[in-house]
Parts: sequence; C-alpha cells; structure tokens
Amino acid sequence: MRTFLALLVFAAACGAQTAPPVAPAQPIPFSHKTHAGDLKLQCKMCHPNPDPGETMRIAAPPVCMQCHSAIKTDSPAIQKLAAFARNGRELPWVRVYEIPSYVNFSHRTHLTAGNKCEECHGPVAQRVQLAREGNISMGGCMECHRVKKAGLDCTYCHDERQ
Repeated sequence: MRTFLALLVFAAACGAQTAPPVAPAQPIPFSHKTHAGDLKLQCKMCHPNPDPGETMRIAAPPVCMQCHSAIKTDSPAIQKLAAFARNGRELPWVRVYEIPSYVNFSHRTHLTAGNKCEECHGPVAQRVQLAREGNISMGGCMECHRVKKAGLDCTYCHDERQ
C-alpha cells in the first residue's frame, strides 16, 4: 500500500494525468459553463461576499428566480428551485470547497489584491458540474504566496498559539 501511495505522489509531482475529480451530487443540476461561461455572469452575481468578506456565499433561491421566473420555467429543476424560493428555504448545496476553521482567509482581501477566482477554483466557467480542481491545501496556498511574493509567516493565515 505504501508503495502505491508513493507512486501516486510521484506521478502527481511529475505532472502525470490522474483521473478527473468527481463532482458531488447536487440537489438540482447547475452549470457554471452556462452561467459563467456562455452567459458571462460574474462570480459575484451568484456568490455575494458580505462583510467582513471572509466567505463567498451561494445565491439564495430568490436570486436565481430573478432570471428563472421567465427562463426554463418548464424545467423540473427550475420548478424545484421555485418551490424552495416560494417557501423561503435554502437549497442544500453540497460544498465543493471549504476552508478549515483554523485558517484565517479572506476572499475579499484576495480579490482586492487582484487574484481571480480561477486561480484557486480552477476553470469553473468551463465546467458543467463543479468538482474540486484547485489546490487549496496549505502547500498550494504557500506556493501561490511564494510566486506572488505574499506573506509566508505562519500567523499570516493562522492564529498564534499561546
């Protein structure tokens, strides 16, 4: 088993192709390719960044219904979405990316610094189904910070231990 894991790590380090990431099953189908790619909707239209700016939210069903009250209304998925909106309920989306609670991270700070969503989340606008493609591990973040000459001190992203 250890040899197999070592080969996987070696293959990944050498740039070998691995199986594409698997997208989690979602409560309704959603195509980032259609919305962000074909229609060129900006990420912030569906992913608001409320104060203080750490997290990007997922659009509430009423936001989706601003367009879908007139578009694809005969679709069973849109009808399900409309029911959630009417009942004031959130869709139980399965998160693809989640930052651990022990990491201090601000989407707003990164966006203000000129970073693009694709740098961490991969080519989202080309994806019909979203799977985790970007490397948001500590190593991935540190490599990006090295390249962009951003802070690498531990307390840049983690609280100092007492």
